[in-house]
Amino acid sequence: MSGGNPGEKTYHEDGALVRRAKEEREAFEALYVKYLKKVYTYVYYRVGNVDDAEDITESVFLHAFIHLNRYQDRGIPFSAWLLRIAHNLVANWHRNSSRRRAIDLDSVEPLQDSNPTPEEVVERHDEISEIRALLATLPEERQQALILRYAEGMKHKEIGEVMGKSAGAVKVLIHRSLISLHRGLSEKEDRQ
Repeated sequence: MSGGNPGEKTYHEDGALVRRAKEEREAFEALYVKYLKKVYTYVYYRVGNVDDAEDITESVFLHAFIHLNRYQDRGIPFSAWLLRIAHNLVANWHRNSSRRRAIDLDSVEPLQDSNPTPEEVVERHDEISEIRALLATLPEERQQALILRYAEGMKHKEIGEVMGKSAGAVKVLIHRSLISLHRGLSEKEDRQ
């Protein structure tokens, strides 16, 4: 028996759920419930508004349901397959719309200390606002990589599956994106 890696347990549970859903279409609901929030969060970060995020998320699960027999277990979590579908649908949404993406990151609740002082709250809010503004200036691919890594907590290999890149390419992309953010923050501090 293996050492109890939580990701490994989820991966094996997913495999059983997928196999069951391929035979009993009603069983797909368990996968839907398990991954709805993760898919919606990703889509929302990419399109920036609730209505479109809800529509695209619905399309992701409809596509997954219809094409579930195409899913092949290649050692990548089922969630990566769903996020790959989401990535493609978001790309289509951007291509098909003349809208410019405006992400309202202010509506996303940051992680909070249990007892911060008022000064810490103000300082943290200012820092988060600066980072959000800088994130919005990055190219779309870099934003996506950072969102998947830090908002979704995905590993490089999983992000690579979603973005169609190798784990090494994702690692480099994230590293360069973080350097860009750091540079932007440094330049802002120098101007103040």
